[in-house]
Amino acid sequence: QVQLVESGGGLVQAGGSLRLSCAASGIRFSINIMAWYRQAPGKEREVVARISTSGSSTYYGDSVKGRFTISRDNAKNMLYLQMNSLKPEDTAMYYCRSLIQDFWGQGVQVTVSS
Repeated sequence: QVQLVESGGGLVQAGGSLRLSCAASGIRFSINIMAWYRQAPGKEREVVARISTSGSSTYYGDSVKGRFTISRDNAKNMLYLQMNSLKPEDTAMYYCRSLIQDFWGQGVQVTVSS
């Protein structure tokens, strides 16, 4: 059974930080490019960040560059998203996704208050 389980979301004030985690099971984690997506109410789902299988290559959406950092631990089957300098416009449901074996997590809510 495939599971991608996000955690670490919550309510934070603008300027604060959160660290999201995604625990993967039932997939070959180390062969999967992994990504974080987000979807705000009334908006389309967008890619936040993406990381290569080894972690040596990363991609960030323009809106989060310089503030968010994606990382992974293949030994633990874990994906992370460190979010700093959070803004109210970062408020959304955040999803973990495996891209080679295409699976999504159930999402975790991040709310940034002004």
